[in-house]
Amino acid sequence: MTIERSYPVPAVVEDKAMSGCSATGASSEAVRTNRRWIQDLSGAPSDREPACRLLFEFLLRIARAESRRRAARVGLLGPEIDDLAHQAAADALLTIIEKIGSFRGECKFTTWAYKFVIFDVRAKMNRHLWRRPGSALDDDEWDRLPDRFGIDPEAEAESRDLVNAVRHAVEESLTPRQRRVFVAIVLNQVPTDAMADRLGSTQNAIYKMIFDTRRKLRGVLVESGHLPPRPTA
Repeated sequence: MTIERSYPVPAVVEDKAMSGCSATGASSEAVRTNRRWIQDLSGAPSDREPACRLLFEFLLRIARAESRRRAARVGLLGPEIDDLAHQAAADALLTIIEKIGSFRGECKFTTWAYKFVIFDVRAKMNRHLWRRPGSALDDDEWDRLPDRFGIDPEAEAESRDLVNAVRHAVEESLTPRQRRVFVAIVLNQVPTDAMADRLGSTQNAIYKMIFDTRRKLRGVLVESGHLPPRPTA
């Protein structure tokens, strides 16, 4: 039995909407396929190596597509894109093997594996992005800003209006340095010690800047009517 017949792998990159596992569970064929993936990735080297090779090819296709989609905004070109994709696919493969025991079979194995390589690509892209203070954020990242800012979109009648207000506040109300630190730490989750080293600062100074920046942004959003004022004692 060939590897391809043992492990049906999508010929195209899975859609972003499929990056999570469905609560309805996997089909009977998917269950059988999932079992083969788990057995071979957890088994002897003679079984594990072919499975790892096929899985890496699948992850690499996803990584290349996601890297090309994001490359322009972080200034990556040609060989750098492919190198990042290979790194992301390799890192995702190691993570998947480490976490194989946590796979509960509620979706296709490849759907479960998809989210790991997407996460690795985005993390590596973000490390390039935060080093470039003039870089702009894409729409997906702006959509995540209210959540990272501690705002519950369900509490707002028009979450899109809130996103636009946050975006405007970040772009118009912060200094370039504040904007760079806020985007790097709050959105891209760059460690504070790494940001402090990059800016030649201290972690305490970075913490204070983030505190002041959050307070400034909240004040702008309260003034514009997008957030209620904090209750006074």
